[in-house]
Amino acid sequence: MRPEPDKPINVLGGELIECGRDPVTGYFRDGHCNTCDADMGNHTVCAIMTDEFLAFSKYVGNDLTTPRPEFGFEGLMAGDHWCLCAARFLQAHDEGCAPRVVLQATHGRALEVVPLKVLRLYAA
Repeated sequence: MRPEPDKPINVLGGELIECGRDPVTGYFRDGHCNTCDADMGNHTVCAIMTDEFLAFSKYVGNDLTTPRPEFGFEGLMAGDHWCLCAARFLQAHDEGCAPRVVLQATHGRALEVVPLKVLRLYAA
């Protein structure tokens, strides 16, 4: 049985808007950074990919640029919107290479990991 998403509230307290559909993103692959208790990675931060962040992610072991057709994943490029794991976003912030964030599309549960003041630094 597929888990139900948590209430779609963004970090600003409003309705969670779509993050991206080209490529389609989100834990539920619904274009939104929806989450639930089964989402161990907390894929809640709607980020706009940059070459710098993609290189960092690959360096730390999560290659987001290489297509993985067996998973229906075409690979990401700069400019794509993607629901990042909150901890990976915070790590990128700590390393000075965090991407821009769409606050209205970032799920409120991101605040369990990333303070709002940090997310605001990268507001698109």
